[in-house]
Amino acid sequence: MNAAELIDKARKSGVVIATAESCTGGLIGGALTDVPGSSDVFDRGFITYSNAAKREMIGVLERTLEAHGAVSEEVAAEMAIGALAGSNASLAVSVTGIAGPGGSEHKPEGRVCFGLAREGSVITETVEFGALGRDAVRQAAVNHAIKLVINAL
Repeated sequence: MNAAELIDKARKSGVVIATAESCTGGLIGGALTDVPGSSDVFDRGFITYSNAAKREMIGVLERTLEAHGAVSEEVAAEMAIGALAGSNASLAVSVTGIAGPGGSEHKPEGRVCFGLAREGSVITETVEFGALGRDAVRQAAVNHAIKLVINAL
């Protein structure tokens, strides 16, 4: 599954997409906009690397960040909901994680949380990619986000 397949399915479904990215730093939006004609179905992407950006740009609540940390399904859910609300999209995907190097016992390197929001609903999941190295974790997160959206379509 790849970005071209996602763009084609979104076009056929009449779905417009937005992204909210933290650890991937815009790579999902970049993958989508590499596809000619993606402007038909890709509205915008929010790169919210810092907690301040998450709060200011897409409305992630400070109390959620404090209670769960930036790398959590709760934050991923609020990121996706905020991207949906702040765009003309009908489907938003979010990603927040620890690409590495580093991590902790409780939040290891390679942990990435995803959110997928439509009007009235949001789903989340966490994937443990492992300590593959920064570039590999980020690419794995991009691929997984694309797969999530394709499956939602």
